[in-house]
Amino acid sequence: MRALVWLLPLILPLGAAAALLVRPRWSWLLPVAPLPALALALLGAPTSPPDLAWVLLDMRLDLDPLGRLLLTMTAFLWACAGAYGRALAARSRGFGPLMLLTMTGNLGLVLAADVLSFYALFALMTFAAYGLVVHDRTAFALRAGRVYIGLAVAGEALLLTGLLLAVAAAGDLQLAGLGAAVARAPQRDLIVGLLLAGFGVKAGIVPLHVWLPLAHPAAPVAASAVLSGAMIKAGFLGWVRVLPLGEAALPGWSVTLVTVGLASAFVGVALGLTQRDPKVVLAYSSVSQMGIVAVLVGVAAGAPDAAPPAIATAAAYAFHHGLAKGALFLGAGLAGAALAARRHRLVLIGMALPAAALAGLPPSSGVAAKTWTKEAVALLGGGWAGTVTLALSLAAVGTTLLLGRLLFVLVHRTPRRTLERGQLGAWALVLAGVAVGTWVLPAAFLGPLDLPALSPATVWDGLWPVALGAAVAAAAWRLHRARGLALPDVPPGDVGAPAG
Repeated sequence: MRALVWLLPLILPLGAAAALLVRPRWSWLLPVAPLPALALALLGAPTSPPDLAWVLLDMRLDLDPLGRLLLTMTAFLWACAGAYGRALAARSRGFGPLMLLTMTGNLGLVLAADVLSFYALFALMTFAAYGLVVHDRTAFALRAGRVYIGLAVAGEALLLTGLLLAVAAAGDLQLAGLGAAVARAPQRDLIVGLLLAGFGVKAGIVPLHVWLPLAHPAAPVAASAVLSGAMIKAGFLGWVRVLPLGEAALPGWSVTLVTVGLASAFVGVALGLTQRDPKVVLAYSSVSQMGIVAVLVGVAAGAPDAAPPAIATAAAYAFHHGLAKGALFLGAGLAGAALAARRHRLVLIGMALPAAALAGLPPSSGVAAKTWTKEAVALLGGGWAGTVTLALSLAAVGTTLLLGRLLFVLVHRTPRRTLERGQLGAWALVLAGVAVGTWVLPAAFLGPLDLPALSPATVWDGLWPVALGAAVAAAAWRLHRARGLALPDVPPGDVGAPAG
């Protein structure tokens, strides 16, 4: 019974995948399959992890506070995306099983406590998701699939090499203690570089981001929501699990991560503003937001004392981004459906909640994520901390501009889909998660975080970047209307577009 509690989050999605191959009409399994994982995350483990060596070469599962927070977001988002995609799964024999296989890998890697299980589940998630990217079999989807799988294979090669070197240094397959072994290893910098790049492909940081703006618009809406909301967080989790954060000061890698993170934050905005497809705009927004997560990991790498609060903040930010981005992708799918005018306006209004959260507009949940982020960045010390803090505020201006671009392309987009049963309800559930989740769960699960007070200083700090971004967006709109000025067209995938 003890083993079943821990294995059910993996067994149920796998069994459901097999069932849907035979009975596609059992699409109700899609939202049900992640529920054991969600219950485990919300309620906590009722028993200590059992010995699962009989499952997969000394398999170990565990759930620490950080994993518990990410598993909550991941399982919740998969359940809502599954409810949204039920109709498609019922009429497409391949979509449901591929969603469930990808789900198994995504949920399982959060629970994995040994290197072999983590890598196997990470690879399952990565390669099963390829089928979701190419699901529509259009020329664009197949081209996106080629870029995705090419970078995925390269990332897996880097990752596997780094993990093998780390395991050799540790003399053990357990994730616990792996970072300490890497910190003492003679090849420390080589291992860190390989792992940063290998997991960086999944995280979508610049210049490893080019698969995101191709894969996200190619995949069906339900798959895009979890690709951007949940799966790219696996890159962040990998960094936390295997890098020597808190074990040693890595000043060179800290500067590299902070620099690359800030570059990702601004490049994602700049390229997203040139796009005409709402899902591509959202994909570039994910590049930008994951850049902020990379900045926080860079803070953690700077000094051992900075690691616990910076990692906790990065996890809270990843949680916040996952829910908000999932809501925006599902909302973009609804806005592209043939709705009555009143419902269409309601969808656009509803999307304002996750948009405000991503921009950090008070009193949305984004205020908490933004405040924690600035407190963590202050741990850098000196003028460097002030420069990074200002850069993050300017990135929030860019986020506001990008979300304004999203609204613009949605308003001017011709509906191409029909609304399916259950899609509005699934989206509304994610919106509820955005409204309350970041205010409640990160502070409850992660010790270093306390809920910020909505003081006048906090409100102003969140308000001015959004107000400035809105003013710039309004001025750009007027120039467009008066003089026909438009941004240049950059193909989705930018530098990676020719590779397809």
